[in-house]
Amino acid sequence: MAEGTITNLIRKVVFKAEPYIPQVPKPKKKIPLQTRLLWSGLALLIYMVMGQTPLFGATAPEFDFLQFARVIFASQQGTLVELGIGPIVTAGLLMQLLRGSDILKFDFKKPEERGIFQTATKLVTYIVIIAETIVYAIAVYGPGVSEPYILYVMIGQLMAASIIIMFLDELVQKGWGLGSGISLFIMAGVAQQILWSLFSPLPAGDGGTIGIVPYIGQSLMNGDISNVLFRANQLPSIFGFFLTAGILLILVFTQGMKIEIPIVSTKYRGFSAVYPIKLMYVSNIPVILASALTANAVFLGQMFWANFNPRNNNAFMNIIGQFDPTSPSTPIGGIIYYITPPRGLAIAALDPTRAIGYMLFMVGIVVVFGRLWVELGGLSSKTAAQNLLDADVQIPGFRRSNAPVEALLAKYIPSVTIIGSIILGLLAGVSDVLGVFGSGIGILLMVDILINYYTQLVREQVEVVMPRLGALLGRK
Repeated sequence: MAEGTITNLIRKVVFKAEPYIPQVPKPKKKIPLQTRLLWSGLALLIYMVMGQTPLFGATAPEFDFLQFARVIFASQQGTLVELGIGPIVTAGLLMQLLRGSDILKFDFKKPEERGIFQTATKLVTYIVIIAETIVYAIAVYGPGVSEPYILYVMIGQLMAASIIIMFLDELVQKGWGLGSGISLFIMAGVAQQILWSLFSPLPAGDGGTIGIVPYIGQSLMNGDISNVLFRANQLPSIFGFFLTAGILLILVFTQGMKIEIPIVSTKYRGFSAVYPIKLMYVSNIPVILASALTANAVFLGQMFWANFNPRNNNAFMNIIGQFDPTSPSTPIGGIIYYITPPRGLAIAALDPTRAIGYMLFMVGIVVVFGRLWVELGGLSSKTAAQNLLDADVQIPGFRRSNAPVEALLAKYIPSVTIIGSIILGLLAGVSDVLGVFGSGIGILLMVDILINYYTQLVREQVEVVMPRLGALLGRK
């Protein structure tokens, strides 16, 4: 009863507010692929320009409070994309969790219901943008602002930039571009970090350049290549390059592993295909949730330490976390010390117990979030069986009803959820500890996004040759 009341309330609010909400209109007819790629490129260009535009009035804060989430949120400190896609991701994830847990009941088979849900998500995004920009500007930049009006200007800049990013994402998703603006921005950010690690000519702390390629050239010219394989201070190295390449190959290989269940169409006579259950069934959402939870724990630990235990002399607070007084962002003890990665092989070698403990922690927490996401994100055996029936397909040899199809899917989905989560957690943990280019979570996200884009491009080509088959694949 309560769930239905909440859903009806949201419908009423959407009906009243929708005429006043700015929307990116859908194209009246399908745009050619080349034009959609151009629109996607334009949206990405605008986002990258914003990422290089300084935030007026901003002074460098003592700590980067969003450092843990820069890759996930595709953000840049001190620029217009300070918050990146954070408000959009937060609002979207919240609405999906509410729908997956049946607190919100919308029938996505009806276009009008899907539209109401999307508009409600946009309203929530506006609320999150307002709340996050105000809180973030006051907490991070407020102490360093000399005049109150500067703080108001900064809040206005962050709000305007976040709204522009929301419209850029909507532009791509509505059919003007290809795929998702959020995915595009994340992928570009990770790729930029990898290219920076490879080719940056800026000087580093060891007397060479940051990028490994110019550093190798510099070392060859000096006749000393002894430091090329490993470098101090977590700088890019040959070891990091081969590790990154190895992780990429493993991810691509595991993404292709799947169980294929034959299906036939009840609507299109003679049509048969397979329903794939991927080994990475849970995608990267559990890793994102685990990273965000860990980062928030570290942030709260830093706050409590700064206020109640700055000298590390409180026995109880030391259990939670201890930090280096000369570098407050560096944990040196407590629970927080073991749930944060010792980034770099040299640092991990100094305390292998911490490195192993962190990797085991990542595996465990990703498995927990993986199972939770399958249930709340609409990926369970029951939901998958219903989706197959709704798509007018059935499995040969099984009655066209939920129970037998659900029983078949239940043989595979729980297993691939746990196995896939273990692999993702282990890859993320190892990548963070050993120091891959672009960070462990960044590599995982980039590969997943690239594979999704490849799938979409294949679907586009199928629709050109076989429109009816492409439409069915699109529905799935």
